[in-house]
Amino acid sequence: MTEISDSRRQLEQQALDHVIFTLIPTADLEAGGANIFVRGEGVHLEDHTGRRYLDMISAVTRANSLGYGNREIADAVKRQLSTLHYAGTASNIAPPTIELATRIAELTPNDLTKLYFANDGSEAVESALKIAKHYQITTNKPRAFKIISRWNAYHGATMGAIGATDWLGTRHISEPGMPGYSQIPGPMCYRNPFNMDTAAYGEFCAEYLEKEILHQGPDLVAAFIAEPVMQANGVQIPPDGYFDRVREICDRYGVLLIIDEVICGFGRTGDWFASNRLGIKPDLLTMAKAMTAGYLPMGAVAVRPEIIDALPVFRHVHTFSGHPACAAAANTVITIKMREGLIEQGRINGAYFLDSLQEAVGGHPIVGEVRGIGMWLAIDFTADKRTRAPLGEEHVRAIVQRMRQHGVIVSAIGTALEIAPSLISTRDDLDEACRVATLSINEIASERGLA
Repeated sequence: MTEISDSRRQLEQQALDHVIFTLIPTADLEAGGANIFVRGEGVHLEDHTGRRYLDMISAVTRANSLGYGNREIADAVKRQLSTLHYAGTASNIAPPTIELATRIAELTPNDLTKLYFANDGSEAVESALKIAKHYQITTNKPRAFKIISRWNAYHGATMGAIGATDWLGTRHISEPGMPGYSQIPGPMCYRNPFNMDTAAYGEFCAEYLEKEILHQGPDLVAAFIAEPVMQANGVQIPPDGYFDRVREICDRYGVLLIIDEVICGFGRTGDWFASNRLGIKPDLLTMAKAMTAGYLPMGAVAVRPEIIDALPVFRHVHTFSGHPACAAAANTVITIKMREGLIEQGRINGAYFLDSLQEAVGGHPIVGEVRGIGMWLAIDFTADKRTRAPLGEEHVRAIVQRMRQHGVIVSAIGTALEIAPSLISTRDDLDEACRVATLSINEIASERGLA
C-alpha cells in the first residue's frame, strides 16, 4: 500500500514539475493537484487514486461525445495506421480523408461541400479566417482584412483565432495581436449587460452588426464570425430571428458569415450541426472536437464551393492536415452515430434532462435559469431572482467542486454550471447527475448562507 501511495505522489509531483498546465492558476494547481486520469469506460473515468467518476462534461472540452473505450474507433485507427499511417499534405491525400470530406459534405447546411482539414478547432478557425480574407481580396474587396466577432466569444488560441476571442482571458495577454479585429455585443440568455428584454437585446445585437460594418468600412470588412450557441456563462441560445437578420446584413455588405461549430457540431445540440437546427446559413463553418469524439485531434472548415473555387490557389498548409488515422476515426464516429441513432437520441434525452433539472432546481433561490439545447445544458446562478444579479463565481466553482466530491464531473463557466454529457449517456446517468446537482446546490447554499 505504501508503494502505491509513493508512486501516486511521485506521479503528481512529476506532473507539477514538468508539465505546463493552462487556464488554472498556479496556486490552485499546487493546492489541488492535477486531475490525472488513467482509464475510462463508457461515461465513467478513473483517476490515478482509483476513484471513479461519472463524466458529465465529455472530458472538459465537450469533445468526448461517444464516451470512453470504444473499440470500434480504436480498431479503425489501428487498421489505418497499419495500412498507411501518413500521406503528407498539400496535394497528397489518402482515401479515408476523401471519404470523410464526402460524408461531411452531405451533413452540412447551405451547400458547404468543400472541406479543408486542420488539427483542431483553433486551426479550423484560423483556416476559415484566411479563406475569407483570400476570397475577398481575390474578388470584389481587394482591401478587406477586418474581422468582426462578439463579446464573450471564444474562437481559439492561435493568433488569428485569438484576435476574434473575448473569453477566458486569453487574448489580452497576447496583445498586441493581429490588426483588424473588433467585437460587438452578442445575444445572451437570462441577463445581458444592458438589462434589456432577451428578444429586444437580440434585435439590438443584430443591428449593432450593421452599425459596426458601417463604422469599420464595408469595403474593409471580410467576415463576421459567431458561435451558433455561445459558451460564455453557459449555453447562450440565440433568440428567434437573430441569425436571419445577421445573414441579411452580411449579404447586404458583402461580408462572409463564418459559423464556429467547434463545440456544437456532430450532435452536441441535437442535430449534426446547430446551424441545421437553428436554420443558420453560413458561408463557412468550422468544426472539430466531437468529429472524432475526442479519440484523435482533428478539425475542419466547410466552405461554399463558389468561395474556395474563386481562389487560384489556397496558400495555407498544415503538416498533419487530413491525417489518415484521424480521418478513419472521424468516419467511424459518423458511422456509429448514424447506425445507433445517437443524434436523435441526444436530442430526446437532452430535452428529458432539461425538464428534470428545471423541475429539480429551477425554483431554488440561487438558480436563475436552467437552459439547454440537445445534450448541452447550463444552470445559471443568481444572488437575487428579482434583479438577476449574478451569484459570485466562487460559489459556482464550489458547487462544481462539491459535485466532483460526490462523483460527478461538470464545469464552472462564469456565472453558470455547465453540463455536456456524452451522447451515449443513459437516463440513469442523467438522473444521477440531476440528483448530485440538486444535492450539491442545496449543500453549498446552506453552508454559505446563500438561501
